[in-house]
Amino acid sequence: MRFFDTHCDTAMKVLDGKLDFLTGEGNGHISLPAMIEAGACAQVFACFVLSEHHPGTERERAEAMIGTVHALVAASSERMRVVLTRDGLRSSCTGNGTIAALIGLEGADPLEGDAENLRHFFDLGVRDIIPAWQDNAFSGTAFGTDTPLTEQGIRLIELAEELGVMVDVSHISDSAFQVLVRAARHPFIASHSNCRALCPTLRNLTDDMIRTLSDKGGVMGINLSPAFLDPEYYAESFPRWERASTAEATQEEKDRLKAEVDALPRPPLEWVARHVLHAIEVGGEDVIGLGGDLDGIQNTPEGIDTIADYVNIPDLLLSAGLNTRQVEKVCYRNFQRVFDEVLPAENS
Repeated sequence: MRFFDTHCDTAMKVLDGKLDFLTGEGNGHISLPAMIEAGACAQVFACFVLSEHHPGTERERAEAMIGTVHALVAASSERMRVVLTRDGLRSSCTGNGTIAALIGLEGADPLEGDAENLRHFFDLGVRDIIPAWQDNAFSGTAFGTDTPLTEQGIRLIELAEELGVMVDVSHISDSAFQVLVRAARHPFIASHSNCRALCPTLRNLTDDMIRTLSDKGGVMGINLSPAFLDPEYYAESFPRWERASTAEATQEEKDRLKAEVDALPRPPLEWVARHVLHAIEVGGEDVIGLGGDLDGIQNTPEGIDTIADYVNIPDLLLSAGLNTRQVEKVCYRNFQRVFDEVLPAENS
């Protein structure tokens, strides 16, 4: 089985010296050997840059992270290649053994409040854009103030569609989602978001959102974060995460809260199947794929320790009642379809 995963934070871990991508040594979920073992055909490498963490240097940090993805590909002995067009994606997803590396910008802070700056990052290889991770000049976010897209946010959507950059609604607020739906002319995705009806975090999609995403021809990617899969895990972890993010929390308290979350029992892998089945029930079999958020999450469900363990997913889904065609759609065909529709042609 092939796998198309639409979100990982591996580039950040490599850039920060926490992971050797070529060998898998270090603290990481994704490495070249593990991707090959899994049968990965395409991976979106997110470049996550937040103004809060890199004030005044957001652009430079994003450029360094994008450069990291290009360097990983260059060192992969031709097992990976950066994909910029639909033609390049088709070549990888038809089983030629080369993994398609797509570059995403998680949060548009590096655009410095000006949608036109997306052109620069498009030239560097960016083909997926999440307008905001925290509230910014483009959009409100799930854990922010629920504000909608701004005028610059609407312009960002329009420009992304003009260039052939996938619009990605994970992290944006419910209000921003509604504005985006009215502004979008092409399919869009939620690269790493689950079903809110099963787990109530605001990072997950409501049933109405899933239906709308489906109506627009889009796809959502199942996020492997336990707090987005399992409502009991969410109920235990979210208050701790919320407290740790306050200004009043000391470093000692943050460390304690993190340790308490790490000690929570990992949810069973069956929660992945439950979210897949619910998404299909609500939006149909073309609306769902995989967006694990690996290397961006601390913990994973039982049965998934690295991307190599994606090989457990097809049997899980077959046991849950899906047929082979549906399993292929979840594992890679749905995201292959939507990116094929949105990415620019070779000579555009």
